[in-house]
Amino acid sequence: MSIPQSSSCLRYFVVFLIQGLIAFLLFAYYKYSNNHSIVPAYSNAEPSNKPASNLIILLWTWPFGDAFPLNSCQKPFDNPQCFFTADRKYYNTANAVVLHHRDVCTSKQQIPQTPRPEGQYWVWFNLESPIHSPNLHFMDNAINLTMSYRSDSDIFTPYGWIEPNEDGDHFAIPPKSELVAWAVSNWNPHSRRVRLYEELKNHIQVDVFGNGHLPLARQDTLAILSKYKFYLAFENSIHKDYITEKLWANALMSGSVPIVLGPPRENYERFIPANSFIHVDDFPSAKELASYMHELDKNDTKYKQYFNWRTKFKPISKLDWSIQYCKACIALHRAPPYRSMPSLVAWYK
Repeated sequence: MSIPQSSSCLRYFVVFLIQGLIAFLLFAYYKYSNNHSIVPAYSNAEPSNKPASNLIILLWTWPFGDAFPLNSCQKPFDNPQCFFTADRKYYNTANAVVLHHRDVCTSKQQIPQTPRPEGQYWVWFNLESPIHSPNLHFMDNAINLTMSYRSDSDIFTPYGWIEPNEDGDHFAIPPKSELVAWAVSNWNPHSRRVRLYEELKNHIQVDVFGNGHLPLARQDTLAILSKYKFYLAFENSIHKDYITEKLWANALMSGSVPIVLGPPRENYERFIPANSFIHVDDFPSAKELASYMHELDKNDTKYKQYFNWRTKFKPISKLDWSIQYCKACIALHRAPPYRSMPSLVAWYK
């Protein structure tokens, strides 16, 4: 039985109408999903070729006002990707905001005042010790992730670390012509480190660099300190994991044996070999510590034992802001379930 021509035309018209309706619905859904995605869309000011998996991380302030290149994460911190910005107009679309404590600690008005977008992480960044971190209570119930030198931070950003010496580089102890050096910028006569120095100098020659002492240009630091057999890596305060550039850069990178004053020996040994440093707590007095340094000065074989670990490991000291923030990118891509810390004081004390 043949189908009338008018019925055939009607059927094609209905099919065409349905296809057009489906195309319109798909187009509308595409536009809606682009405008309401979980990862906020980038504005015209942002790079148009950023993959959708990128997180937007807002630096609320430059740390200590130090600007540095953004979006230049290098291996091994370059994957996964993030888009970093210091432009606060991205606050409402940022997945995370990094608050550098020393730049926002003098007033609560220095932290974001507008309502926080749902699910946005606030990251508390601090490399100072607790005694030099005022007004921690400003952050109560506001911080989602911690980022500091503390090994129990959500984002661990130490002053340095050691890595296996896989390159096979042979370490040579720099030529030594001097005995003991100490570079200090904050001279507090009542601090433990200054009092220890005052005792120590009665038994051994110590060359002191810094304000009011011998000059030490930044670009010459390693070259000058490498001439010394020992370096006084005395921290300005004693706290868990607070092991700063005084050890990593001034001592280990210069090739001097560090004499450390800081947390207990066991704490240091979590990060560096036991035979790589001398701890002041191992001696009952400054006089006996000085006697031991004199002994090592006269015994080359015994002195060189403090460098045996350098055949397998090498120190890394990179106080580079970009590296610290790139670590935050990696951590945020695998961030724990969203929660707020009730008290930074209780954790950081």
